[in-house]
This record gives sequence, structure tokens and C-alpha cells, in this order.
Amino acid sequence: MAETKTTKAKNEEPLEKQLWKTADKLRKNIDAAEYKHIVLGLIFLKYISDAFEELYATLKAEEESGADPEDKDEYKAENVFFVPQESRWSFLQSKAKQPDIGKFVDDAMDAIEKENASLKGVLPKVFARQNLDPTSLGELIDLVGNIAFGTAKARSADILGHVFEYFLGEFALAEGKKGGQFYTPRSVVELLVEMLEPYKGRVYDPCCGSGGMFVHSEKFVTEHQGRVNDISIYGQESNQTTWRLAKMNLAIRGIDSSQVKWNNEGSFLNDAHKDLKADYIIANPPFNVSDWGGDLMRTDGRWQYGTPPVGNANFAWMQHFIYHLAPSGQAGVVLAKGALTSKTSGEGDIRKALVENDLIDCIVNLPAKLFLNTQIPAALWFMSRNRGKDAMNRVSKFRERSHEILFIDARNLGHLINRRTRELSAEDIQKITSTYHAWRTDAIHRVSLGLPEYQDIPGFCAAAPIDKVKALDYVLTPGRYVGLPDDEDEFDFNERFTALKAELEAQLEEEAVLNKAIAENLSKIKITQTDQSQSVDGAQ
Repeated sequence: MAETKTTKAKNEEPLEKQLWKTADKLRKNIDAAEYKHIVLGLIFLKYISDAFEELYATLKAEEESGADPEDKDEYKAENVFFVPQESRWSFLQSKAKQPDIGKFVDDAMDAIEKENASLKGVLPKVFARQNLDPTSLGELIDLVGNIAFGTAKARSADILGHVFEYFLGEFALAEGKKGGQFYTPRSVVELLVEMLEPYKGRVYDPCCGSGGMFVHSEKFVTEHQGRVNDISIYGQESNQTTWRLAKMNLAIRGIDSSQVKWNNEGSFLNDAHKDLKADYIIANPPFNVSDWGGDLMRTDGRWQYGTPPVGNANFAWMQHFIYHLAPSGQAGVVLAKGALTSKTSGEGDIRKALVENDLIDCIVNLPAKLFLNTQIPAALWFMSRNRGKDAMNRVSKFRERSHEILFIDARNLGHLINRRTRELSAEDIQKITSTYHAWRTDAIHRVSLGLPEYQDIPGFCAAAPIDKVKALDYVLTPGRYVGLPDDEDEFDFNERFTALKAELEAQLEEEAVLNKAIAENLSKIKITQTDQSQSVDGAQ
């Protein structure tokens, strides 16, 4: 029989998209915020069970040589989680059609935590809840059980890790603003990591969410033929639910997460890595936080460049990052765009001190709508502790670039993936990254790396001396330095019109929702007033 267009299109879809569509159909009356723990928990369980079964088979074959497939130490030595009999995927799949399958899965999670101290308090135990239909759960178990689709088990871990990461992003999109609390969009993470190139050393994220910065740092090392063991990760997260996602996300990649800490006070009030000096800091802290505990920390030792205002944590984050940088460390972080210009409560003085102390390496102005949880415009700040003559002692390919800052205006890059969300393409990331690398790399290494010679591009990038920054009152908005494009003839009217139309439609949609909510509230107020009036009349 000839293959239908629908079947062909489905078969051509990437595996993770097919899985997402099927899993989402099984969601029924469960919110995405709750459902993500069910699906991601099952993917994690499948991953550790596969890894266990693979080593179990090897040990079983070596029993005559003294190997014991039920000895927990055998698995610990190979950095594999020990999975007890009642938690193994084959056992759970055999129970998938039973009405109490939810209890079997909860018990399986509990048993794994008891056998593996590093997973204590991490795994979700939400499968026996009444709002989760046992039939749907059974179908979900069968779906996750088939993730490898006949491929070798050796590839199973890579596939599961990729599916886990994809699902994190899809759940973040489904949750909207709440999703942004645990997930930094993939294209932003890739841009930060590609710009910094964390080949070797300590990588730190003090507001690590679900661990995306760490996953992409390790991926970067492997893709560039480096050794993953050459980097170690340190993190902190104040939301326990998000921290659990991070621990699972890292474990499914085989990344050591022992230094990824949780406490509900957060990095300011309870710094879990007080003595850490990191080689790389990659972070996306929450924007413009007002209740960060600043009133309790007016004399903190981290405020080396000025005391940050109580009502906004932006420059508290900035100085927390710098405090934790090693003498030759680099940082790439996301901040609200307002931090580039603000002079409120001494913020301008702190920014001036950062510039004059030669810490700012590059500023990238980002397009709007990249982030799920906020419409606030954002920018990337790249900082370096060592940009002077001895920079070559650190990484020989870097040139001296003290008293100079590179400004990149990327506001016109990216494309809309829906009405509310924009994404940077691989070409966009390459354009920004190669500009930064061409600027900071010395002539000899630029040629060997195939990088073009750096030059200012009107409307896109400019290298400005600190004297010019001083003349502009230490305002760091890239547009002030890059100017306008030389050739306005290349302006694509249709593309710009389409983008503006999409933005207008999104705004109108938001206004319609707001107006509806206002109308409903007014209606409730009128009903209440009528009821009260009738009560008064009745009483009289």
C-alpha cells in the first residue's frame, strides 16, 4: 500500500517531536507544570534502568570470574546507579496495564532513592495521584519504553538525554511565564556557551534552573574533541522543584552534580560555594528582583564596586559573579537591558566602576521575545578578569584588549517560532560568536582558526575605547556605539512588516484577554453590589 502524505510527514518528523505529540495527548486534565514531572520522571527512570541493565548483563556474563551482578559496589565503581528489582523498567512495563500502576512507579522511585544517596529527595513520587488516569500512565510507560526504537542500547542514553532536553523546552513553552523560571531558551544558552568556549576548568551557575548551562558546556567540550572530565560544574538553585529537575537532567547525561546545591535562601543570603573561584560563569539570573534580601547585606564583602540598591538585584548579581571569578576567569551572563543605562540608587556608579576596572569585555544587545517568562528586553554581558598584557599567559590565542569594549547589536536577528516567542538560528549564533572571537583573538590564531579579521560593521558591531564610553557617561547600550547600517537599501520591508504585524497581533491578543478579565471582574462587582442592595432592602 502506498504511504499516505500524513504518514510520510509523521515519519519524517524528528523522534522527539513525535514523542512529544503522543505524550501531550495523554495529558488530558493535568496542567503542564504538573505533567512535566510525570513524563520527565519516567524518562529518567528509563535511562538509569537501561544503564543498569547494560552493566548487569556484562557482570552476569562474568560471574564465573567472580563478578556479582547484584553487588551495589560494582555499579558504584562504574558510576552507574543501582536499580533494585522492583524499580527496573522491565518490571514496571509488565505492570503497566494494572490499575495500581501509579503505586508501583512511586514505590520504584522510592526504592531507587534508598539505594542511591545522591538521588535522595530528587525523584518525583506523583504517579498514584487521582487526577492521573492509570490507563494513560500505562500508555505513557509503553511510549517511553520504546524510545530507543530498536537502536542499540549503547545509543539509548544519548537519545534519552536528547528527548529529556527537548521535553524540558516544550514544557517551558506550554507553561509560559512559569516555564521561564526553570528554563533558559536553548538558543540563548548555546550563544553564551559558544561565546565563552569553556574547554577546561570550573564552570559555575549560581541560579542554575534545570541545568541547561551545564549540559551545553559539556556538549561543547565533546563536540570540540575535548575531554568532558576536564571541566567540573558548580551550581546553586533556590527552588527545590527546579533543583530536582537539574539533578535529573545532569544525571541522565552522566554529569557529576554533587556540587549543584539547593537551599531556599538563594545565592545571596546563603552562598553554597563561598570559596569558589570559577574559570567560567554562565548564568541567567531573574531580572530586576526587588526582594533579594539586600537590606540585610549592606556591608557584604562581595560589593567591591559599590553597594547595590535594595530594590533591584541586577548589580548584586553582577558583583556576585565577579567575586567568584578566578584571576583569569571569564563570565557570560544575561541581564535586563535597563542595567546598561540605569543610574538609580547608585547603579550608574557601579557600572562606571566595572568599566574603569577593565572588567567588561563585550556587550550584546538581544532581540525581543527570546525569554518565556518576561517581555523585558535583555542583553548579554561578557566579563573577564584578565584582558591586559598578561592575558596571553592564560590562553595564548587571546590578544591584549584592555581599555576597549566590543559592542554587538543583535536586536534584528532571530525569527518568531510563535506569536510570543523568538529564537536565534544557528546562523545568528555563528554571526555573533565569530564577531566576538575575531575581535578578541590574536592575528596568528585568527588565521589558524579560520576567523576573519575583525572590523566594525555599522549597525551591528563596534569596538569602542573606554574613553568613548566615558564620554557617553558610561552608558553601555550597543546602539550608541554601532550607529546605523551604511546601506539602508537592503532593508526588507516585507520581513519587517510581517514581524511588526505579528507583534501587533500578540499585543492585541494580550489586550483582549486583559479586557475580558476586567469585564468579568466588573460583572462580579455589580452582582455583589446588587446582592448587597437586595440584602439591605430585605432587612428594611
